[in-house]
Amino acid sequence: MIESFPSRPKFTEDATQRSIVPTFVVLLLTTCCLVFFGLTMLYSASYGTAGLQYFRKQAIWVIAGTLGGGVIVAVGYRRLIALSPVFIVISVILLAGCLGFHKVNGAYRWIHIGPVSIQPSEFAKIAVALFVAKYCTDYRLTFSRIKKWKGGIGPLAGTLGLVCGAVLAGHDLGTTLLIASMGIVGMFVAGLPVIYLLVPFLLGAAGGLFIYYCDPMRLSRITTFWRPEELQSGTGYQLWFSLLALGEGDWNGIGFLGSRMKAAYLPECHTDFILAVVGEELGFLGIFAVIAGFAIFGFCAWRIAMRARERSGMILGATLFFYITCQAAINLGVISGSIPTKGMPAPFISYGGSNMLTSLFATALLASIALDEIFPDYNRTLRAKWRKKE
Repeated sequence: MIESFPSRPKFTEDATQRSIVPTFVVLLLTTCCLVFFGLTMLYSASYGTAGLQYFRKQAIWVIAGTLGGGVIVAVGYRRLIALSPVFIVISVILLAGCLGFHKVNGAYRWIHIGPVSIQPSEFAKIAVALFVAKYCTDYRLTFSRIKKWKGGIGPLAGTLGLVCGAVLAGHDLGTTLLIASMGIVGMFVAGLPVIYLLVPFLLGAAGGLFIYYCDPMRLSRITTFWRPEELQSGTGYQLWFSLLALGEGDWNGIGFLGSRMKAAYLPECHTDFILAVVGEELGFLGIFAVIAGFAIFGFCAWRIAMRARERSGMILGATLFFYITCQAAINLGVISGSIPTKGMPAPFISYGGSNMLTSLFATALLASIALDEIFPDYNRTLRAKWRKKE
């Protein structure tokens, strides 16, 4: 059963409650700006090699994500949280299904259905965020319950382990770590004692030692970012030309549509390395604008989470805040050579239907949390009006 925080006065009676309205509006405007900016830069990054093909496909995904987001807002985040076990099962089945398709860049990430390809690990992120919110709300993780099976950390950790194992089976280590981190953040916000957060760090350290001593191929990929110039003809090729693109852009950039690296040097620049094209064409000021956009989005998401009426909304909002901001930070770190190269798209900006859909779905869930704060139980009112019309 989902527990509520103490009730507050209605929207028209409480000035502090109305204060969430600007945050809600800014969240939506920031999302629109990031999506529009992403479509514009996608056109620039891909027009010379693919014409309008990628732009048109991405525009279709944006429309689909917007319509899907509208459905999410209408249904309400609490009903979706209640269905989260179903979403987890579907996610695991789809992730297992990826193993039946061919590898893409060394990993089993995609399911191909005719001309459409979906990446189940992207949707697993949303499923995990919803499930963590449900479990931590239903059983209230406290020190006294942690060691018990029912309501303890065991079933939640087992579910997260199942999802992460399914993603890892497809050789996608980066997404596995991100999903595991989302679960940890959700548990921490729910009140899990800090001492228990040492366990995943110890497991991560053990994994790092295993890679260092037993997996030299993966180790070489991880350590490429230390010396991309030396490895520019091999594993450091994409990172090296990403750094060249950023360096060529300087402060003001060389102008929109003017990138030279996208023409023949930076492969797949419309996907994970699209921000390198942004840096080359719009300079550091363009990259700074992108960082500012994600920072504003993160601030709004965190504020909505902390203002949520329901405990479940607070946990869900905090987990989604971490998902979007962490993924954006990883992408920025990769294109700048600050962290190991990893195929992690920039939310709202990189080309990819699954990435765009899940980013917009995350925004819709945050919008639902905010609307429930502004108009308590708004979705129930909507459903009642629809029934009267029928």
